[in-house]
Amino acid sequence: MVSKDMKNILDRVEQDLKSCGVTMMDCDIIQPAEPFLKMAGEDLRRRIFLTQNVAGEALCLRPEFTIPVCMAHISAGEQAPQSYGYIGQVFRQRDVGMTEFYQAGIENLGDPEIAQADARMISNAAMLVNNSSQADDVQIILGDQAVFADVLSALGLPTGWQDRLIHAFGDEQALATMLKTLSAPEAQSYSDETIKELVEADDHEGLSEHLSDVMAKTGYSTKASRSPDDIARRMLEKQRLSNTKLGEQDLTKLKTFLDIKVPLNAAIDTLTKFAESSEIDLSHSLETFAARISALEQMGFDMSSTYYETAFGRPLDYYTGLVFEIRSAQSGQVQAAGGRYDRLMALLGAATSIPAVGFSLWLDRFEVKS
Repeated sequence: MVSKDMKNILDRVEQDLKSCGVTMMDCDIIQPAEPFLKMAGEDLRRRIFLTQNVAGEALCLRPEFTIPVCMAHISAGEQAPQSYGYIGQVFRQRDVGMTEFYQAGIENLGDPEIAQADARMISNAAMLVNNSSQADDVQIILGDQAVFADVLSALGLPTGWQDRLIHAFGDEQALATMLKTLSAPEAQSYSDETIKELVEADDHEGLSEHLSDVMAKTGYSTKASRSPDDIARRMLEKQRLSNTKLGEQDLTKLKTFLDIKVPLNAAIDTLTKFAESSEIDLSHSLETFAARISALEQMGFDMSSTYYETAFGRPLDYYTGLVFEIRSAQSGQVQAAGGRYDRLMALLGAATSIPAVGFSLWLDRFEVKS
């Protein structure tokens, strides 16, 4: 049963969503599990409630709305651009708090004006939080995976290392571990002698078959994790990259970049100075970055509590560019979060690549305003 306070929050948020000019969408609570397991990232993957149908196909309780909204858009054959609003329960295993709670948000699909769409999502999220949450003092944190990717490319890292670092974007501990490995590579060790031999022989097929046998004998389910083939590919890639070393000068550049934390209105100057001093070309990603800031300014957005952090990311694998969070300054809790996910629509089966950006509100962290 929904409490009176939550009912007030839901009603207010729904009104505000409709004022943003969205088409309201609902999605089934039971969803196919595969898209989430493949595309949502490790943090969400381990929190999903899994089940299966009579045919043995993996299903799950809806853990978020972005993937279901995108799949519904594709299935309906809708023409982009479209902007969808949603509000409803999601289900996740959590260390603290309820495992079923309410989220709301907007998914903007197909808008070719990237910077303007990004700015509009940030502005809409801030408006929804300000209108419906008791927290009057909030902080907005922005990151940009595209800028990070440009820095990695300019440093000349192998593609595999670039992919690994981008995958870890936003995970401070994982990034620190990878930087340590890049500064002093360590030989890989394996407790299974057969795995060791197959990895050293770069035998993908043999390694995949061996892992499949081991997983079958131990009763390990591939429905809740990666397939033997995927595990084998990652193990071989890790072995190939283990001998890569980043020079001290380039390592210093990367660490300097990841230490940048500035108010948003100082971000362009700071990044430009970094690029010049490091002799790195960031002109392409900075063009979009600057256009996004300009669009926010034209909307009259108050940037006094908005910050840019180069190492800030979010734990979902489908993000490709802008990422952001709106946090309560008092509790530090995230009340809204989102970003750009331009690859996701094609991965889910869209005939063409479709630009996309959106955000979610964590309504269980709101307190109704009087």
